[in-house]
Amino acid sequence: MSVRAQLIDYGAGNIASAYRALEAAGWDVQVATKPEPTDRADLLVIPGVGHFGQCATAIARSGFAEVINDRLHAGKPLLGICVGLQVLYTKSEEAPGVPGLGLIPGAVVRIPDDGIRAVPHMGWNTLKVSHPSPVVSGIDNEYLYFVHSYMVVPATDHTLAVTDHEGVTIPAIIQEGPLLATQFHPEKSGVVGRRFLSDVKELSWV
Repeated sequence: MSVRAQLIDYGAGNIASAYRALEAAGWDVQVATKPEPTDRADLLVIPGVGHFGQCATAIARSGFAEVINDRLHAGKPLLGICVGLQVLYTKSEEAPGVPGLGLIPGAVVRIPDDGIRAVPHMGWNTLKVSHPSPVVSGIDNEYLYFVHSYMVVPATDHTLAVTDHEGVTIPAIIQEGPLLATQFHPEKSGVVGRRFLSDVKELSWV
């Protein structure tokens, strides 16, 4: 029996590579270009690249915000990727005045820059599991691909794994009930990224 992932195309996401990575991990992938019921999807995927304000505004204007909210309140799984993680929060220093979806308490701030630290955080970095979970059991201490200048600061602890960027601890995987999100790009993380997406497929809540 196939396991379906619905990838939302709200005009500001990395659709093609996310599609290929999900498919390679064994998902039956469908792309939604307009808001529609997601009852038949086992997982709703929110991709994201670029600017918080652009992505948050595009989601709101496209009508997908209501779909995302309805699905989460129904207890059905979602996966946010990179900026698709950040827009789940209330606000971001990258775009003051542009509201996020507010699905997870907390905010998004710029990675601290002391004049020496490299910002953006870009390239391969290792994960450290902070809370055991089946979804992170196969990627502890593995390298995944990051590219971002902003990081989430959860109001409460929803962090499954972190990464260290020159002394700054950055939440790398967040889970709040059926909502799972990554700061890294699994679709750009090769074999380890595909392993992560495959492990998501095997979770009991999918």
